[in-house]
Amino acid sequence: MEQQVQEHLRRCAGGHRDHCPGDFDIGPDGFKAKKLVITVNSVNLKDLDVSFDMVRMKALLNMTVDVDLSVRNPNKVGVDYTDTSAELGYRGEPIGEAPIPAGRISADSTEDMNIAATVMADRMLSNPRTFSDIMGGVLPMTASTKISGKVSILSVFKIHVKSAVSCDINVFISNRTIDDHQCKYETKL
Repeated sequence: MEQQVQEHLRRCAGGHRDHCPGDFDIGPDGFKAKKLVITVNSVNLKDLDVSFDMVRMKALLNMTVDVDLSVRNPNKVGVDYTDTSAELGYRGEPIGEAPIPAGRISADSTEDMNIAATVMADRMLSNPRTFSDIMGGVLPMTASTKISGKVSILSVFKIHVKSAVSCDINVFISNRTIDDHQCKYETKL
């Protein structure tokens, strides 16, 4: 890989962009890497147990959400990413989290990640709208994650890359399913 980068640098010396094919450029601003691309492949309900304490007008809840996502690195060099997490939210409040340990995505490859986030029921049940949402049969939630890392070129140039995704999901209690998720993606260099 180092030889490919050095060859690229040799061809691109002097800023001759027409001789600079590849995934990063040399220009007045220096090296430019391509953005990481997160894709949410599926969001599934792994576990859902709901019961009611009618005397206390209280709902009891146990839920785990599986998120299958992939992170594509289109660069010709690997990306080292830092520890992060996937988070579940309910009506703007965090209610669950799953760690994603630091790792490396090789050059021009895709890393699949399967994440299981368990809802912290006490956080969710403290929201005054939870009981009415459960009685209505639908829990509106969000699932989100951010991946931050560095592209290192010749161990000299380090370029920060960030990618994030946030998905709106509805959990249907009666048939224990999640509807089609609507996701918003954001990437930065």
